[in-house]
Amino acid sequence: MLADAAAELFLEQGYTKTTVDHIAARAGVSRATFFNYFAAKSDVMWLDLDAAVADLPQHLATSTESSAVRAVEDALLAAARAHDPDRVPWAIAQAEVMDVGAELVASVATRVTAQHQAVASFVAGRTGEHPGSLWPQTVAGSMLGAAAAAFGVWVTDGVGRRPLVEYVGAALTPVVAGLDAR
Repeated sequence: MLADAAAELFLEQGYTKTTVDHIAARAGVSRATFFNYFAAKSDVMWLDLDAAVADLPQHLATSTESSAVRAVEDALLAAARAHDPDRVPWAIAQAEVMDVGAELVASVATRVTAQHQAVASFVAGRTGEHPGSLWPQTVAGSMLGAAAAAFGVWVTDGVGRRPLVEYVGAALTPVVAGLDAR
């Protein structure tokens, strides 16, 4: 309900002109209720993305794949498979219409950083390296970058888009082949 109210308002008056109070009023709830669900206004725009990657650390932790690179690939494909194909993040699809700004970029950076750290920590645990060392950072950056590129293309492909997992798989295939050859 809050996400729908926010989407309507962002489309009507733009992201920067919409306040949390506006969203709460449109949804028929209090400002405090909004903050029971979201820490910031920008968080409402990433509801679907957050849900899609929420299980990534669990997928990594339970992987029986011997290759850390292949385990990350499996986890990213599982996240793509689990994403509801009817839920296209409007923060990306309608970014221009909503006039999204720096706060939105910062909020996605926080999300990307958290996923990057999760993947780098997983790879480091498998290899015995420090999470900040070159190999775990390279695996995390290149694989998450490929998955993000696939996600962006999937969003912009519009109504003719294929399942997200196909895009992510196609983007990861050459990256995984190169990394796994190490």
